Amino acid sequence: MTDPQVAILMLCLFIFLVLLGFPIAFTLIAMGVAFGYYAYYSQAPESIGDLFQNNIFYLLNQNTYSVMENDTLVAIPLFLFMGYVVERANIVDRLFFSLYQAARHLPGSLAIAALVTCAVFSTASGIVGAVVTLMGLLAYPAMAKAGYNKSFAAGVICSGGTLGILIPPSIMLIVYAAIAELSPLRLYAAAVFPGLLLAGLYIVYVITRVGLNPSLAPKPRDEDIPPPLEIYKNLIISFVPLTVLIMLVLGSILGGLATPAEAAAMGALGGLVLAFLYRSLTWKKVKESVFLTAKATAMVCWLFVGSWTFASVFSYLGGHDIIKDWVVAMNLAPWQFLILAQLIIFLLGWPLEWSEILIIFVPIFLPMLETFGVNPYFFAMLVALNLQTSFLTPPMAMSAYYLKGVLKHRIELMQIFSGLMPYLGIVILCMVLMYQFPEIALWFPDYLFGEYIP
Repeated sequence: MTDPQVAILMLCLFIFLVLLGFPIAFTLIAMGVAFGYYAYYSQAPESIGDLFQNNIFYLLNQNTYSVMENDTLVAIPLFLFMGYVVERANIVDRLFFSLYQAARHLPGSLAIAALVTCAVFSTASGIVGAVVTLMGLLAYPAMAKAGYNKSFAAGVICSGGTLGILIPPSIMLIVYAAIAELSPLRLYAAAVFPGLLLAGLYIVYVITRVGLNPSLAPKPRDEDIPPPLEIYKNLIISFVPLTVLIMLVLGSILGGLATPAEAAAMGALGGLVLAFLYRSLTWKKVKESVFLTAKATAMVCWLFVGSWTFASVFSYLGGHDIIKDWVVAMNLAPWQFLILAQLIIFLLGWPLEWSEILIIFVPIFLPMLETFGVNPYFFAMLVALNLQTSFLTPPMAMSAYYLKGVLKHRIELMQIFSGLMPYLGIVILCMVLMYQFPEIALWFPDYLFGEYIP
């Protein structure tokens, strides 16, 4: 076998092992080391000690060190800590129920409140698992008690939770900036309106669907709703402080006043201040937030180490070149290239998570952007929207498994999958709209930082 053939075998074997249920991060590391040992093999070992005289071990060490020293990635644990503090302080609980009361006259008021809460909490945490898990414990029981259809309720929570990888400060965008060597400030600015558009389309769908079929989401009883003055007081108390904190964090980043890491540190401190003001700050909750942050950060870091090692070996064996040459040889028009790239990423979302797609496969397309004359920030937003589908497409729809994990026997997995399908179509619609009107993604960064010049 030639080296490129070995690279393709490496990729196919990795996908097969992931489908069998092996841990993704350590499967990436194992595959990278095993095939890397072959790729960097120089001479037959003469002793046991010579078995470790191979450059793959140096590469693994360097990748680990690179992850640890990457200034951009420092923002990840700080944003996670901010989100976990806000969660543990029960701020999201207050926000959800006050939004539900304020939206009481709209069809599917609980679902709308869940979507808006997901969007707001996503900006505070930036990670899908935390949002889906919390809303599964908070919003689903409330919707079930109100008589909402199970699949409908599950679809709302799972789709709303995925907004965390698109709406800034998205951890996914931080990683993308590090991989593609793009400005995280421009990426954040480019993601603002696509994120709001997608969240808005979700809400429009809920209102329309419930309007056509009211049995999906019964209206709240009048006796369950407090007086209007109390509703608006609760909304101000719960919504305004968290929104101000988020706007300060994002504003400092987009305004060039702070780096993502510095803004994340300000957000983490702000989360502690909010918890104190709500009288919810306890030593136990701080310890829980620190532990969950360390646990999630360790998982993310090992994913990066494994993905970068795997991608390095895959590229060294010629895997990237095979795919690049195949695409270039097709003589595609720019719009055909974009459709092909997004279709491949969409299909990869079935068995893989966003981190592997982003670190292993997106770098295959990045060198081609200049060839096809595609704005890299526009392409990044298409990818960011597309990666929403990696959480919504069976059999590896991770948002469905997050929700099933907290609800257990209260809902079947197939009911969750059924509820996800309409939102999958909405994501695709949003991508089509952004392709037809690129200004949705490009106007805001160009307004803030000037027109992008390659």
